[in-house]
Amino acid sequence: MSSTNNALLVLARILLSFMFIMSGFGKLADPSGTAGMISGAGLPAADLLAYAAGLYELVAGLFILVGFQTKLTAWSIALFCVFTGLVFHSGTVAIEGWPEGALGWINTLNQIMMMKNITLAGGYIALAIVGAGAYSIDARRGSTSAVTA
Repeated sequence: MSSTNNALLVLARILLSFMFIMSGFGKLADPSGTAGMISGAGLPAADLLAYAAGLYELVAGLFILVGFQTKLTAWSIALFCVFTGLVFHSGTVAIEGWPEGALGWINTLNQIMMMKNITLAGGYIALAIVGAGAYSIDARRGSTSAVTA
């Protein structure tokens, strides 16, 4: 793979990791919003799952950023994106007492979040296929994650 492509893979890893690192920090600092979504979806142990999601997002994002266990992590995040998209963003939102116009806007935003999650899954699957590239921890360790499939 050319040095230009390897440099572009670094850029791709930075862009793909940014949201997960920031979101993970946010969930760990204040898990209440995430816990509310988890509880609203009918899942148990909402507080514990919110912290687990935050820790997962932070660690997985950092792994992608530095190119460590990239293929495995990318597959994991792709599945996470599809799961969270289907569980938390596939339905309509109904908040008692909110005006219809506001609910329409929230439901449109929810649809966009679903599409974002599915689109991100595609990006992570592509990263899982090509690996982290030469400028990564995987490449320094001689991992197959640094080589194209």
